[in-house]
Amino acid sequence: MNPMRNLGTIICLFFSLSLFAQKGSLWKEVQPGVWKTQIGNPRHISLLQAAGANALHEALGKLPNEKFPLSKEGIKIQLIDKKIYLRFPLSQEEQVFGLGLNFQTVNQRGRILNLHVDHYGGKDNGRTHAPVPFYVSSKGYGVLIDAASYMTVYAGSNVRADAKRPAPIQDRNSDKNWDSQPPSDVLEVLIPADGASIYVFAGPSPMQVVQRYNLFNGGGYLPPKWGLGFTQRVPTLFSQDDIIKEAKSFETHQFPLDFIGVEPGWHSASYPCTFEWDPGRFPRPKAFLDTLARMGLSANLWLNPYISPKSSLYAGMKKYTGSHLVWNGIVPDFTLPQARKLVKDHFVKNHLDIGVGGYKIDEVDGYDNWIWPDVATFPSGTSAEQMRQIYGLMVQEMTSSWYKEKNKRTYGLIRASNAGASSLPYVIYNDYYSHKDFITALVNSSFIGVLWTPEVRASKSAEEWVRRMQSVCFSPMAMLNAWSDGTKPWSFPEVEKAVSDVANLRMQLLPYLYTTFAQYRFEGKPPFRAMNLVDGFGYKPQGAKGKVDATENPYGMSVKNDIKDQYMMGDFILVAPMFAGEKTREVYLPEGKWYDFYTGKLAGENQKIQISPSLDKIPLFVKDGALIPMVPVHRQAPKDGQAFALEIRHYGQKAGTWKLYDDDGRTFNFEKGAHSWTEFGVKQGSNGQLEAYPKQVAPHSNFGYLPEITWTFMTK
Repeated sequence: MNPMRNLGTIICLFFSLSLFAQKGSLWKEVQPGVWKTQIGNPRHISLLQAAGANALHEALGKLPNEKFPLSKEGIKIQLIDKKIYLRFPLSQEEQVFGLGLNFQTVNQRGRILNLHVDHYGGKDNGRTHAPVPFYVSSKGYGVLIDAASYMTVYAGSNVRADAKRPAPIQDRNSDKNWDSQPPSDVLEVLIPADGASIYVFAGPSPMQVVQRYNLFNGGGYLPPKWGLGFTQRVPTLFSQDDIIKEAKSFETHQFPLDFIGVEPGWHSASYPCTFEWDPGRFPRPKAFLDTLARMGLSANLWLNPYISPKSSLYAGMKKYTGSHLVWNGIVPDFTLPQARKLVKDHFVKNHLDIGVGGYKIDEVDGYDNWIWPDVATFPSGTSAEQMRQIYGLMVQEMTSSWYKEKNKRTYGLIRASNAGASSLPYVIYNDYYSHKDFITALVNSSFIGVLWTPEVRASKSAEEWVRRMQSVCFSPMAMLNAWSDGTKPWSFPEVEKAVSDVANLRMQLLPYLYTTFAQYRFEGKPPFRAMNLVDGFGYKPQGAKGKVDATENPYGMSVKNDIKDQYMMGDFILVAPMFAGEKTREVYLPEGKWYDFYTGKLAGENQKIQISPSLDKIPLFVKDGALIPMVPVHRQAPKDGQAFALEIRHYGQKAGTWKLYDDDGRTFNFEKGAHSWTEFGVKQGSNGQLEAYPKQVAPHSNFGYLPEITWTFMTK
């Protein structure tokens, strides 16, 4: 054997792998506006496979028909020593969003991120609950790396010797503008794996990039209507009688409540878990669940997916588990169908069949000393690293599939997720508790196809309490998590009315919020959106006239600073939360006129404004021409056969239209056509006055609303 010949073969192979992705023929359009290339060996499990993602082809086809949005020659892909090296070009003012559920930063340009599923560690370093390897460019394209692997992203943080736009050489001794981190013109990724799928998503806007990403992954999840109501999680060792008493206290206080979170004490043993009802605290679980159902409530069960030797699952599952324990329990290898079937049979029999509404899945995220180590092995051959990256996805996909088989929608909580999770019925939460950082996480969740709740647990003051409650009521899940200290919404009597008011406002806005989630499902629009996804923010579109103003104009402000403490709920409502100790704040209004939600007064137009709101109101601003459907105050989501009177508010002076979505609120029948979209509008009449249409809901659209409509013109 000639060693030089072998060396030549290796060099040729390396050269071909280095250049293959630059050839246009190797980027295949797999869905409208989505291109894929494959490098190396297809791995037996990937992020999208673990999530069970299935593209919505028809919905993707409704987005603008776009060409490949990057220079193919500018993309470099190499496979060296079983590691993948990726390089994508960046232009000068380009911003980079996404790359995980980050808590302190929005624009990731210039950062180094180690994407790694982890319990939140206090730094935006890539180790997070959802280290999604997907980024959105302000120029209107996105890139996804589908590999169940740790990876390091250099998001324009390092300068190459062969840079097309080399940084100026400066003398630190004499140049006051010397920069320790000169501007870079590339985003680079190192993946310690020998195979990955890479996807490029077209826009042309950042919002349309996100829409394509979500639709490629099955569309966003549409929760049951009760999932958008209020939830209270009770103390750890509450019994069934304690929980029923807790639910009755909400009735006494006339406070909204749609589902109850049952914490670890429902297990006969937990940490590790049995997944079997404790006979002392829950002697009659079905009767308990039936009682809650008669009160209009669903039960959500806490668990971590590690099995106790005390569980009846243990003996059969043991041979399908990993080499290491977590919380002293065995770790099922859910890539194996045998493990999935065992846990499904157990859960369906003991939970779903008797009326459990969903799950809170804890402890699937780390820390390193809590979860299995990277030296662990699993019977399927899946590495510990791969398992770390996909475990939260697999548990989400598996449990949600059980509910779908029963034609019953669910909604729950998860501590770890990743790419492909858009269509899964889970909201991320954690044990960190910074109010401001919680809002930044809510902003960032909109780039990566996950949902996040800034849950409330406790507060040092009444002011902090009401401000946190206001934020959580304008999030994907309005949750008070009282597992530790038993707090109630009325724990601070001096602000009980303000807390009750904002919870009731959420319930009044249910038609708007439910339609916003329907847009997530059918159009891929995230229900809660970063300002950088809104027209009037972010990178100046190609061909747009005028300079970028970095002082007042939102275009310029979003280039200069992170806009991380305000966001959009749906198409029309801008939310600007307040934080304890702050009496005033700045709000950046996008292009067009914006009006105060409560009064209808003009707030501003394409500018930065200063506001000083009262403690009892969360600042909300509404776009000119917006239509906001509302219903009267009610404690719970509508039940079968229940219909609410519908009020539609119009804001501003512009004409406008909007489509209200509805269905039965519980099942997946909407996927078979059992749903309605009803268009409402305001137009200029012959006398120059604004006129509203229609005056009533058509019978075929009447899932949950009475026929007659009340129209309210908020801006006089």
